[in-house]
Amino acid sequence: MSFNNLDQLYRQVIMDHYKTPRNKGTLEEDSVNIEMNNPTCGDRIQLTLQVEDGIVKDAKFDGEGCSISMASASMMTQAVKGKDVESALKMSEIFSDMMLGKEYDDSVDLGDIEALQGVSKFPARIKCATLAWKAMEKGVHEEEKS
Repeated sequence: MSFNNLDQLYRQVIMDHYKTPRNKGTLEEDSVNIEMNNPTCGDRIQLTLQVEDGIVKDAKFDGEGCSISMASASMMTQAVKGKDVESALKMSEIFSDMMLGKEYDDSVDLGDIEALQGVSKFPARIKCATLAWKAMEKGVHEEEKS
């Protein structure tokens, strides 16, 4: 597959998650709520996580922002749901490395998340892509403390 076709495919995956987000909404009981925003562009996310016995049982998000931040939130909630906290944090670390253009552990299947790889070429947009992931990290750490 040529670079142009791959780029087009990635763009379609991002727009699909933006237009029909997965896991949009909020969780009620036994959940941790995290609100974060990106003041540079106005992206805002409210993430709710349900963590039980070290497993991310459920994850939902609400918010508003650019296609990259909302698509990333959709992808992240899909990726971490059902994973143990350690795996979710590892995915976040890999995603962060990918966004920063660093070498990253490609032994972990990131699925749709790989579509965001191209964002690393646009430093101003990296915070958009990582907002939901930072919220998830914060939520998991808050849950561990309680």
